[in-house]
Amino acid sequence: MTFQETVDFLYSKLPYFTRDGKSAIKKDLGNTLALCEVLGNPQNSFTCIHIAGTNGKGSVSNMLSAIFQNHGYKTGLYTSPHLKDFRERIRVNGEMVSEQFVIDFTERILPHLDRIQPSFFEITVAMCFQYFAEQKIDYAIIETGLGGRLDSTNIITPILSVITNIGMDHADLLGDTLDKIAFEKAGIIKAGIPVVIGESALETDAVFIKKAQEAKSDIYFADTNVCYYNTEIDTDLLGQYQQKNAITVMQTVDVLKKLGIDLDNYKIATALMNVKQLTQFRGRWEILGRSPKVIADTGHNAHGLTLVMAQLKKEKYTQLHVVFGMVSDKDRSKVLELLPKDAIYYFTKAALPRALAPEVLQEECKAYQLNGQCYADVKSALEAAKAAAIETDLIFIGGSTFVVAEAL
Repeated sequence: MTFQETVDFLYSKLPYFTRDGKSAIKKDLGNTLALCEVLGNPQNSFTCIHIAGTNGKGSVSNMLSAIFQNHGYKTGLYTSPHLKDFRERIRVNGEMVSEQFVIDFTERILPHLDRIQPSFFEITVAMCFQYFAEQKIDYAIIETGLGGRLDSTNIITPILSVITNIGMDHADLLGDTLDKIAFEKAGIIKAGIPVVIGESALETDAVFIKKAQEAKSDIYFADTNVCYYNTEIDTDLLGQYQQKNAITVMQTVDVLKKLGIDLDNYKIATALMNVKQLTQFRGRWEILGRSPKVIADTGHNAHGLTLVMAQLKKEKYTQLHVVFGMVSDKDRSKVLELLPKDAIYYFTKAALPRALAPEVLQEECKAYQLNGQCYADVKSALEAAKAAAIETDLIFIGGSTFVVAEAL
């Protein structure tokens, strides 16, 4: 098979959450363990850091990868979903996994698919572990896909676990309260392995503390560390909300130093100023154009969009245009009440079955005094926004990772 044929096969043959929603989720680790057993358990051959959380885990993962890269360590980075290219999920020192490796890996695992019946995500996790093992990396940064306790990545034993924050997202899968979601995320806490919590909260702190005590793990709350009060941490990742992620990263770095990893403060600082170059990270408060200014951000739940909308209010413009789409299995009410009422909306959808029809979104938005027209795809919606905007206007693209991906 060619690379494109291989990727098409993986998409079409296997259950895929992005397309199929929760029916693609396997609620145990058995498939991933079986896949890795076939491969000789590559997940045991490298040193890793495990990262979970409702929002910010992608940013924290990329910041940490940049720091390790800037110290000369051969660094693996696993994140999801991808924006443009499947291979974005698996990187070493910022370089995507090769097309040939994806082909060879798929052909190797092909005879076992009928027996194991893995999901798309389980295959990509096993692929990542095998690639990192073959590349003989020094450190891997592994981001969970969904939750933590039953996430496919949770077969690793890291040197450190990180949980960025807890917000209401995927409630149908993880639980309908913050403490239930925290319980699922806390599942990445391993016996005797320290854990960093990025953002403390009344509803979730006790969950993490209890789990850490049971595991006899040291626990650190980044946002209560006095070292970072009233301190602006410089990074090339735009958006004031990245300060929360940067504080999580700095607390993580402090713990890594306690674990004996040699990290230099100057190299840490220069890495944080060059995250996008080092890891090829995209989609977070990314400026796609000027005159008019065009900004895209992948924030897609109420917890994340609260911070994104606060950042948007700081922008100066004559008229705000919003290219907006969502997936159908999200709780939309909490999101829609956050959106600015004085904007012109261009309701659209990404090209995937889970995407909400723009006509449905438009109708729901009327109850929140959000008005605009419907467009069949992201391209036509963005073109209409650009045609209507003058140089001093602002175009914002968001609501779904997949809408942003198509805009890029």
